[in-house]
Amino acid sequence: MSYVPPHLRNPSSSLSRTSKPTETSAVTLDDTHRTTNNLSYSSTNSHLSHSNASSSPSLSRWASSNAAAVPRTPSVPEPVFPQWKPSDRVFRMKPEQIEEVRLRLNVDVTVAPDLPPAPAPIESFTDMGLHQSIMKDISFHEYTRPTFIQAQAMPVALSGRDLLGCAETGSGKTAAFAIPMIQHCLAQPPVRRGDGPLALVLAPTRELAQQIEKEVKAFSRSLDSFRTAIVVGGTNISEQRSELRAGVNIVVATPGRFIHHLQEGNTSLSRISFVVLDEADRMLDMGFEPQIREVMQNLPQKHQTLLFSATMPMEIETLAQEYLNNPVQVKVGKVSCPTANVSQILEKVSESEKIDGLLALLVEEASQAERCGRPFPLTIVFVERKTRCDEVAEALVAQGLRAVALHGGRSQAEREAALRDFRNGATNILVATDVASRGLDVTGVAHVVNLDLPKAMEDYVHRIGRTGRAGSTGQATSFYTDRDMFLVAHIRKAIADVGSGNTVAFATGKVARRKEREAAAAQKEARIALSNLSLMGPTSLNIEEKYRFMMSPSSIKTEGAADDAWDD
Repeated sequence: MSYVPPHLRNPSSSLSRTSKPTETSAVTLDDTHRTTNNLSYSSTNSHLSHSNASSSPSLSRWASSNAAAVPRTPSVPEPVFPQWKPSDRVFRMKPEQIEEVRLRLNVDVTVAPDLPPAPAPIESFTDMGLHQSIMKDISFHEYTRPTFIQAQAMPVALSGRDLLGCAETGSGKTAAFAIPMIQHCLAQPPVRRGDGPLALVLAPTRELAQQIEKEVKAFSRSLDSFRTAIVVGGTNISEQRSELRAGVNIVVATPGRFIHHLQEGNTSLSRISFVVLDEADRMLDMGFEPQIREVMQNLPQKHQTLLFSATMPMEIETLAQEYLNNPVQVKVGKVSCPTANVSQILEKVSESEKIDGLLALLVEEASQAERCGRPFPLTIVFVERKTRCDEVAEALVAQGLRAVALHGGRSQAEREAALRDFRNGATNILVATDVASRGLDVTGVAHVVNLDLPKAMEDYVHRIGRTGRAGSTGQATSFYTDRDMFLVAHIRKAIADVGSGNTVAFATGKVARRKEREAAAAQKEARIALSNLSLMGPTSLNIEEKYRFMMSPSSIKTEGAADDAWDD
């Protein structure tokens, strides 16, 4: 089926979201070869995903002149979902052994009661039944064993079942979907010129899309005819058009640019049978929900969907219910929580003192590194606005530090150059807006500095998650002023909870963000009112006293003692 813009569709052709997909005679699992013992390794027809819903309201700017699809041959090959089976050693694992491994890996797996159990976690790539070319590339990159999310998510994806994955930052989830995706593509009929991709990955930002494409290419380097295209804004659209029209196996894209190519008839959804929504919560936060729905509602009926999200707000649960078919939910670790291996420091300053405080901090770090004969630690400095981003980077460079700015106002070439220089060590300080807070994976970031704190706890957690990744340790320093006291109270409580081993819980998603903003505004009004009252009486009220009700008893100290504790 070729993509058709919403205003040209026949409403009667769209199936109800609640209707059941019809079976076809396509090549699928052979039920006659299944046994009770291997039900968990069969796709259980999960690739027959939810029926395409009726289209969302037409997006503006879609003209009928763009309705022509890529020239295609009359017939579209049926997707193939081959039966997958792990090694005999894994296949023979007993339920109690499986649970023991999951407990050790800190993996939580949820499956609906009336469905077969999820495949067992696999702690060795050699036990996964992977294509020999993929195994060759795994060995080439010297990957020795799967990470926790890979150990459980890869068997689920390889078995053909839909997956809802949640994992803490730096967990290796990209390879967890990239390797099964490549394996799936290798089982399909060859891609022909004019064919749409076999697999699609949607990501919220250009930087994350580039990281994903790099990972996909790393595990398909031994496949001569295997083609991957990256489709993002800010780059040469004519080159993207040529690649797509020539036919590719996998497209990694941001939603807006991919929809543009669909409108122009440069690609098609007709052969997509494997879909990944990565950082789905971030895509919703950025307003990509209409584009995601347009893609998901127009996919071929038979496809497998993997959705990865760092948080699980109500919006993600709704999206999963609509577009995932009986998914296996895999959760690894304490998702979206500050980790114990990141040392968090809070430093109170006035707004005018922030840049001087930052310069003093980083110049001292540079001096210590020089005295010890070691390189300056990779550092990310987060700021609130684009203009401030450039200002801070220039101030750091003026002090003899190697810094570069990264924000949405820069061209794609400038953003790529900034990340490249930061990754290879040409610069060691990246000054960025929140464009770098999600999905950005740079090995070896040792220090995250919040020159300006974000507005929500969720964003704070994602920022400091750029360090302390994959089991390493890191440091997070945050400058705060009186206006940040609502968030600071939450951060201090989270630090106390992490230190005592308690679960750090906070709401996520758009609704939670709105409520947090409203609560912060109410606290600000109360603070102003109380400050005004204090001017009328002989005793002034310490601003931090009003927030003690939000802190655990063990973390309540006098203002001076508290500040000293967080500055150590």
